[in-house]
Amino acid sequence: MPAVTVDNPLALPRIPDPDPTQLQRPIVSITTAPSGLEGEGFPVRRAFAGVDLDLLDPFVHLDQMGEVEYAPGEPKGTAWHPHRGFETVTYMIDGTFQHHDSNGGGGLITNGDTQWMTAGAGILHIEKPPEELVASGGLFHGFQLWVNLPASMKWTAPRYQDIRGGKVALLASHDGGALVRVIAGEVASHPGPGSTHTPMAMVHATVTPGAELVLPWRRDFNALAYILNGSGSVGPQRHTIRTGQLAVYGAGDAISVRADAHQESRSPNLDVLIIGGLPIREPVAWYGPFVMNTRDEIQQALLDYHAGRLGTVPAEHAAP
Repeated sequence: MPAVTVDNPLALPRIPDPDPTQLQRPIVSITTAPSGLEGEGFPVRRAFAGVDLDLLDPFVHLDQMGEVEYAPGEPKGTAWHPHRGFETVTYMIDGTFQHHDSNGGGGLITNGDTQWMTAGAGILHIEKPPEELVASGGLFHGFQLWVNLPASMKWTAPRYQDIRGGKVALLASHDGGALVRVIAGEVASHPGPGSTHTPMAMVHATVTPGAELVLPWRRDFNALAYILNGSGSVGPQRHTIRTGQLAVYGAGDAISVRADAHQESRSPNLDVLIIGGLPIREPVAWYGPFVMNTRDEIQQALLDYHAGRLGTVPAEHAAP
């Protein structure tokens, strides 16, 4: 799991020592993501399956893509498809993914890179492995997060952000036992590069065996931790957690994640995606690639898509 790493985490800015007066957030639930297939048949884990949308707000969907070792000719992506009313965030840990959209945006992302697409009023896009990866095969691992937009912003103009891995904010835990990559939002006064419509934070942390990560977290944000690989525990009660499980935290000032002292050889560390945002608290009407507020808006999105009003597939795309 390369993503973005450093030789010496101790040289990075440190997250302050945990404040004993801060309330650590308890665990509300731990769920296990079922496996499925997406797009043209690439394997995913549905991280939010079985969790009430009210606990996820402002997020609606999270897929862990892979981790899978493709043989030559096996890598798969998606066909052209529409979106309206939310943002997609695609983060690659291993492998390479190619994006094109009907706005002319797109490019390649690889280890530690992020594509942040605001669908807003409507867009068409496609995601696929590049031809050379299809020919060679190789490791493929990442995730895609869907971030809802409030009603006042669902009709915003589409946009595309290409966030290179080298732009993320890199921090170390207070004792150097965890490497923290801040992709969006702010952790301990260190902002990530992602520009968000919905106030939120997104962090990918690597916790070494036996270490504990305590992150200060905005009290008005919700908090979710999804284990990408490894095993450990979460919350003040140290609930056990492992690869493919999602922890939902309750109210408080800080999030805690611990790595077991012994990890399996395929996952020498505990890697965790931590996300949280300001709940929108609006009705959600969700149908396939559309996330709106009412069923009438979903029906209108379908009509607009079939009428070509969400965009057309261009013959050529703008350069990344």
